[in-house]
Amino acid sequence: MSGEQMVPVNGVELCTQTFGSPDDPTLLLVAGMSSPMDWWDVGLCERLAAGGRCVIRYDLRDTGRSTTYPPGAPAYTGADLRRDVVALLDALEVDAAHLVGISMGGAMAQCIAVEHPGRVRSLTLIDTTAALPGVTASLPGVEPALAALFEAAAARGEPDWTDKAAVVDRLVDEQRAFMRAGFEESRVRATATQVVERSTDVAAAQNHALLDPGPAPAGSLADISAPTLVVHGTADPLFPLPHGEALAQAIPRAALLVLDGVGHEPPPPSHWAVFVRALLEHTSGEFEPAALPALADSP
Repeated sequence: MSGEQMVPVNGVELCTQTFGSPDDPTLLLVAGMSSPMDWWDVGLCERLAAGGRCVIRYDLRDTGRSTTYPPGAPAYTGADLRRDVVALLDALEVDAAHLVGISMGGAMAQCIAVEHPGRVRSLTLIDTTAALPGVTASLPGVEPALAALFEAAAARGEPDWTDKAAVVDRLVDEQRAFMRAGFEESRVRATATQVVERSTDVAAAQNHALLDPGPAPAGSLADISAPTLVVHGTADPLFPLPHGEALAQAIPRAALLVLDGVGHEPPPPSHWAVFVRALLEHTSGEFEPAALPALADSP
């Protein structure tokens, strides 16, 4: 893809792409487990940039064009992925950024906000659950249909990673299981194809599921001081909506934006109007939680 930049951090290289002016406030998009930057749709990044934000997306270790390790043998921890975020801000000369994390990326963002509060202007946590102590409620588990799919995938074993068409099909099937807001196969297949074509070693992305978490942050959700927006779909099969509700209740002064019919996925195009407006207001310091019901009614 045009505009990509390889940035050395912590002894590895991370592939980044920037949208908008570096003079605008920085939004750093942190992807989920095994997900390269491609799943942050270019159209979404461009809309956020048009709203006066410098949007940066990047490939986590073992995804896309960033440094990869042998499949099954990641030589780093989950804590190293968090250190990469801070080191990336250093390398790009960004004092503090608005962190936007989805799923595992949202968990990373919570921890970074406690470990390095001065580097986080705000948090936006999408389709994630608590990564720090502070939630005492009993939360629902994975939907049975999704759990059955995980079991079936484990029984099938690894695909032939050299068969690009088969890998694309696998990625599309995985996304179909997570996405609920009107599955657009042509759009998802185009992104999956790009993932396979761009990745140095697409099999290495599976390493994220094997990571030792590394040292845990010292703190809880109550210690998060950054203004926080929790975004969660009503149809998330991995972390059902009560996870997002509990997270918003546990983080001081957090707001909750509920996206009707959305699954475990980046906000889809059908909800961009709502999500982009909320995110731009949130990162401008003008976000009003009371406006959320009106936003949710007008995607």
